[in-house]
Amino acid sequence: MIKEPLLFNRDISWLSFNERVLLEAGNTEVPLFERIKFLSIYSSNLDEFYRVRMPALQKSDYDNGHNCYEQAATVINKQQQEFGKILSKSIIPELEKQGYHFCYKEDIPTEIIPYITSYFYSQVAGFLHPVHMLDNTVFFPENNRLYLVVIIRKDLEEHTYMVNIPSNHLNRFIKITQSGKSYIVFLEDIIRHNIKILFPDADSICSYNIKVTRDAELDVLDSDDEDLTDRFEKQLKKRDYGSATRFLYEPGLDAKHLQNIINALSLKKASLVQGGRYHNMKDLASLPIRDPALSYPDWPAIQDLNGFDHSETLFEAVSKRDLMVHAPYQTYDTILRFFNEAAINNDVEEIYTTLYRVASDSKIVHALISAARVGKKVTVLVELKARFDEENNILWAKRMKLAGVKIVYSVNSLKVHAKLALVKRKNTDLPYLGLMATGNLNESTARFYTDHILLTANQPMLAEAEKLFGFLSKKKKPEKTDAINFQHLLVAQFNLLTKFTELIDREIENARNGLSSGITIKLNNIEEEVLISKLYEASNAGVKVNLIARSICRLVPGIPGQSENITVKRIVDRYLEHGRVFIFHNEGNHEVFMGSSDWMNRNIYRRIEVCFPIYDNDLKNELMSIISLQWNDTQKAVLIDKDLKNVPLVKKAKGIRSQEGIYQYLSEVVKNTTQELTQAST
Repeated sequence: MIKEPLLFNRDISWLSFNERVLLEAGNTEVPLFERIKFLSIYSSNLDEFYRVRMPALQKSDYDNGHNCYEQAATVINKQQQEFGKILSKSIIPELEKQGYHFCYKEDIPTEIIPYITSYFYSQVAGFLHPVHMLDNTVFFPENNRLYLVVIIRKDLEEHTYMVNIPSNHLNRFIKITQSGKSYIVFLEDIIRHNIKILFPDADSICSYNIKVTRDAELDVLDSDDEDLTDRFEKQLKKRDYGSATRFLYEPGLDAKHLQNIINALSLKKASLVQGGRYHNMKDLASLPIRDPALSYPDWPAIQDLNGFDHSETLFEAVSKRDLMVHAPYQTYDTILRFFNEAAINNDVEEIYTTLYRVASDSKIVHALISAARVGKKVTVLVELKARFDEENNILWAKRMKLAGVKIVYSVNSLKVHAKLALVKRKNTDLPYLGLMATGNLNESTARFYTDHILLTANQPMLAEAEKLFGFLSKKKKPEKTDAINFQHLLVAQFNLLTKFTELIDREIENARNGLSSGITIKLNNIEEEVLISKLYEASNAGVKVNLIARSICRLVPGIPGQSENITVKRIVDRYLEHGRVFIFHNEGNHEVFMGSSDWMNRNIYRRIEVCFPIYDNDLKNELMSIISLQWNDTQKAVLIDKDLKNVPLVKKAKGIRSQEGIYQYLSEVVKNTTQELTQAST
């Protein structure tokens, strides 16, 4: 009987990634305010986990004999304790040394009470809406909003009130400077300190912070475009009124009052979590601390690009050779320029692009609108189902449509996650120019997501992109009869799984024949079992597999007879690692691919994803050098071991911090290229 391969649980693996974020918050070598930001990121990630994954876990079966929901809750509870320890025992004392007194779990200091009282009357009181919780009171706590449960005694009777904490209208943290010292106070503590003003006749008052997190899932059936956007907008209005997935409450709330609140707020199916005194700690990123010495040193985006000397247009440069932008190390202006040149170039007749998460004031969309207004044919595939970006995507889609842009929405059961843009020109031997990326075409997230963007005039590859756009415009799911002969692109639902399997099989065959072999893959998530099993097979054949997986990783490394030749690393640093790169040794003639696709079930089977080869040898070597720096990182990389632990690497005296190394490497590449171009011109 063949033994089933070992796999990590998907959600516990993701929680391991969030633990890695927490480790960075606890790292005293990280600048203080950046550590606070990592606490904020951890908290924000966890909120989304409760909105998206916990509802699914509540309905799931056991995994390897474990109740997944209970297992996740146990892991989260342990991490939350570590969160509180890092904040109270490490970060707050460091803030004190820097002259910031963070009032955390303590009474308001006497010296600032007059200011706090004045602030309450002038700024806060008008936003408060106490609700008396009687038997017939209907009160619905909004998703992830903060509330106070206030229990008062008056004339031997007990009354319960719900009081909103208006952090959606006011700053969560208030800074008061007295005698050269800065005090930082939570908004809810200002309300609690002045709570007797709201209930002047109370004999005694107790108050407790609570928060309710709600299911974020949308349920929208397919329909025509106009009706689809209307349905999405109606569902979005209901999202914050979904079923409760978590009820977070402050310690000290006794069992009787806790049960009364659960009953009154219809929270019986929610996960009950006794948290700390404060919730929504994602707000820590808004602490009023603006000291550059407490943050990362500035890394200005590199303005020049290897192979583009600005003496010609970007289109002219791309027509001569492939270019690559590595965001955020290099300026994203090159990508904006691609769309701007497309909008104003008289030879451009058609523009096609996909938009998954649109920037709030997207310059790319403005360029597309301008192109349509001057008569160019512009087709945009807008993904409405990009979670938590639906409203913004709908807004921009409507604006583009009014300007004459043809808007195509994907069918409900199939997301278009590919990152593509295609320009079609007249009066040239190279009618196609294109852009293919590992991340969203979004200038906002490009400031802190590491991604790679290829600009190319490879005509056969871009002709395939045009065929894909044509298919997607039909708005239907791919079927076996929808065969497109992709020779260059790897497209999920068509040939992506088959092609990756063939590439792994070739490395297996080479290893078995005594030839050199190897696989290096960097992605965000790896879950899909067919591809994981192929990597296990490669390991058993002697292929060395290097895997950099930022978050979810179901593959278990280092298991004899399964994965002893597989090493998995994870990198967390100032930028969010987001690029997907696939390198196959091929007896030393490396084949390198980039693209939008992680190895998740959703990416392989339920989305349109596009990966693509890097043909230019200089760019291939450049990309491989970047991945090599990441693989050899000893500062911000950790090993994921067979027990799913984040194991720090042994730091060397002059260890590598890959993000810093990449910035320096690309700066040097551009410097050398500029010198070569200067010498050639003279």
